[in-house]
Amino acid sequence: MRIKIINPNTSAEMTRAIGAAGRSVARPGTAITAVSPAYGPASVESYYDDYLSIPGLLEEIAAGDAEGYDAYIIACYGDPGLHAARELTTRPVVGIAEASLYMAAMLAARFSIVTVIPRTRTMLEEMVAAYGFRDRVVSIRTSPLYVLDVEKDPDGALDTLRVEARRARDEDDAEAILLGCAGFTQFADDLERELEIPVLDGVVCAVKAAESLVELGKTTSKHKTYRPPEKKPYTGILAGFGSSRR
Repeated sequence: MRIKIINPNTSAEMTRAIGAAGRSVARPGTAITAVSPAYGPASVESYYDDYLSIPGLLEEIAAGDAEGYDAYIIACYGDPGLHAARELTTRPVVGIAEASLYMAAMLAARFSIVTVIPRTRTMLEEMVAAYGFRDRVVSIRTSPLYVLDVEKDPDGALDTLRVEARRARDEDDAEAILLGCAGFTQFADDLERELEIPVLDGVVCAVKAAESLVELGKTTSKHKTYRPPEKKPYTGILAGFGSSRR
């Protein structure tokens, strides 16, 4: 089984860490490849970043189908481009936020997301509502951290996350913590030992979900919503996207 993890930002260091996290839980026989698009934002922390990360991500999906991958993971906690990616391929596509929310629901009645800068709160609130978890997510704890701060000062980033995660547990009554950034993957085990409640990294959750879907022989439904996009001209810098459609 071959799974392609796509980090929608262009941080090579973060992509390496994401790949290592995925391989750490993959079953024998599962090959994990982690990539970043050839172009896009250095980090995803706004609607603007989110939308501009999607074209490069979709190119990686199209390339992955040509290369014979069995499933894809979108490794950004906003799950950018998830629905568009499902239109583009029959293979399972799993978002790390989606996977962590579903797994948390099987482990805890109430859970919190601990994430990056405050401006992302509305984006995550909308995503939580769209996935149907508004009544289970008791808080979204933001922090002063920017995504790339994790690379610059991982120890400081862990200290910041520790404070917000403890507040989520003690003040918000969260029974599990979801790490709201793919760059936080390295902190999950330490935080879980300290907090003594489940701490879920979306990358790890998504790998296990993708493996299960492939082993079950399931593919993305093409009955209606996720059928390939209708053929039409694309112009300018988007001209090449017409060739990505089936």
